[in-house]
Amino acid sequence: MLSLARKLWTEAVSGAPSAGRAGPASVPRGMRIYAVGDIHGRLDLLDQMLGQIVRDADQAPNLMKYLVFLGDYVDRGPDSRLVIERLACGLPPAFGAVCLRGNHEDTMLGFLSDLRVAPGWLTYGGDATLESYGIPAPDPDAPVEHLQQAQLMLNSLLPAHHRAFLGSLRNHLTIGDYHFVHAGVRPGVPLDQQEDQDRLWIREAFLASRADHGKLVVHGHTIAPEPELLPNRIGIDTGAYATNRLTALVLEGTEQRFLCTI
Repeated sequence: MLSLARKLWTEAVSGAPSAGRAGPASVPRGMRIYAVGDIHGRLDLLDQMLGQIVRDADQAPNLMKYLVFLGDYVDRGPDSRLVIERLACGLPPAFGAVCLRGNHEDTMLGFLSDLRVAPGWLTYGGDATLESYGIPAPDPDAPVEHLQQAQLMLNSLLPAHHRAFLGSLRNHLTIGDYHFVHAGVRPGVPLDQQEDQDRLWIREAFLASRADHGKLVVHGHTIAPEPELLPNRIGIDTGAYATNRLTALVLEGTEQRFLCTI
């Protein structure tokens, strides 16, 4: 059973196609998935959640355990640098793990080479990311020379393994009857034909839709006070950076349950 679960995980991570959903959504037998919502620079909450996950997983020693992080690791909270370090180098060794790209990682990478994204990034939390690397954050409307100085400093101070981690993030993952993505999907478009812009940024068109997307979509990006469990999607961004509530979705067989830091 464990070898089958490992094989199915490997196929999912490699992007192998999977069949559509019929009946209650499930993950492959022998596997437990922990999907973690938007962290946004809150290393304290990430470490608290990882502790909960390890304790929970210890109750099922015969299962293969996997972590799926839904993106938005940086910005807003105080410890973006340390969150990246933990995800890149410090996850529990007994777990398989995949980290997805969020719109905030995408914008951070954009800032490294394109100053045009600087005002928007700094407005929506990039200032906290710069400061976590010891870089004074300019105002979003600062003169271009100040923005350029911050860009040069981040390019200089960003560790190579952090840059590699950010560059390695994938945009989606399908496991069993679940499709994991940061923001959501465009209704009516096959999952394997979605635009990355939608995977990272979509909001209203996805949230308002009750269409069957072929898989049950697990996403973050849009804050809600409680996890949202709908027939076609499960949203687990509970605004951790502001609420102190980081949420994880636990999937095993057809079971769905949540872990929260508060």
